Amino acid sequence: MEWRLRRAEAADAAACSLVAGATFLEAFAGILDGADIVAHVAAKSAPASFLAWIADPVSVVTLAETDRGAAPLGYTVLTTPDLPVPAEAGDIELRRIYALLPTHGTGMAAALMERACADARAQGCRRVLLGVYGGNHRAQRFYAKQGLTVVGERRFLVGSTWHDDLIFARAL
Repeated sequence: MEWRLRRAEAADAAACSLVAGATFLEAFAGILDGADIVAHVAAKSAPASFLAWIADPVSVVTLAETDRGAAPLGYTVLTTPDLPVPAEAGDIELRRIYALLPTHGTGMAAALMERACADARAQGCRRVLLGVYGGNHRAQRFYAKQGLTVVGERRFLVGSTWHDDLIFARAL
């Protein structure tokens, strides 16, 4: 499958939302209650959320899509940090980095990470932060391979269930 990355525009909000819902479902089906997944996606990944990030001059949304037909496959969101770790000047949060399962192993996720770090550096940022579900060992291995290390923890509420997340960081 051939894919490309590009900066998302307002017209891409629905495509980003679609991938957000699909990847959240892929990641958490069997872990979270189905109703909690649906409610979380509706609240946190609606097109309006992506429109706000796309319009925010501090945030960068990148969309991964097929070369043929421009079907959405993954995305990232860089934005102002909202994590319980001591803030440093030049911090930015990689709030979202998701890729659909059929793209795993294609290099797309690594390209999304590389692009996010390049965009952060272009904004003058010196450190990228991200939170990941503590039970998502595959993602944790990927982040470690990308040069991120654990710098903290947080509790994250989805529906009525609290989850323990790890917070990773990487100097740029």
